[in-house]
Amino acid sequence: MDPEYAKHYASKRAAIRQRLSEFKSLSEKDVFYELCFCLLTPQSKGRLCWERVLKLKEKNFLEKDFDIYGVVHGIRFHNQKIKRLHNAKRIFPRVFGKLKEEKNPTELREWLVENVDGFGYKEASHFLRNIGRRNLAILDRHILRHLSGLKVIPGLPKTLTPKHYFNIEKRFQKYSSRQNIPMDELDLLFWSISAGEVFK
Repeated sequence: MDPEYAKHYASKRAAIRQRLSEFKSLSEKDVFYELCFCLLTPQSKGRLCWERVLKLKEKNFLEKDFDIYGVVHGIRFHNQKIKRLHNAKRIFPRVFGKLKEEKNPTELREWLVENVDGFGYKEASHFLRNIGRRNLAILDRHILRHLSGLKVIPGLPKTLTPKHYFNIEKRFQKYSSRQNIPMDELDLLFWSISAGEVFK
């Protein structure tokens, strides 16, 4: 590993592992709000999205019907995302049932992409990682930039078709194996270097 990355990893490893362990012990309600979070994050700042999700949680969005415009307003594409949040609430019993039934993270991701409006492979991978599933790549711009910088991939992709996504994911997995560091830890490491904190 690049010496600078190794230095960052040594200093952040405990916090990264603590965060990953926290993802494993979520309640059913917590899983729902992680679903909401991952629907809000595309092209938006994670911290801001999480603040809005906490307001939804405080108002008990999962169990109560109310106008969430005032909560979500200000997030990019908020009108579209409001519709997606309401749809997520409607189908959440199916989602949670599938999570209990299917243990294979790759199969779960495929199901989520097909059934959750607003989920592509990145968002589905993010959601699954945040509820304790492992070894799926969350290929956002931060991660791709680091993978490019480390020569894991030849450069930043202009588009991410499913085929391209899976190809980069395999490269990331191989790099993770060579470094003997789980891919989920590397993901949080790369993200924390870009954002300045170990978050979600």
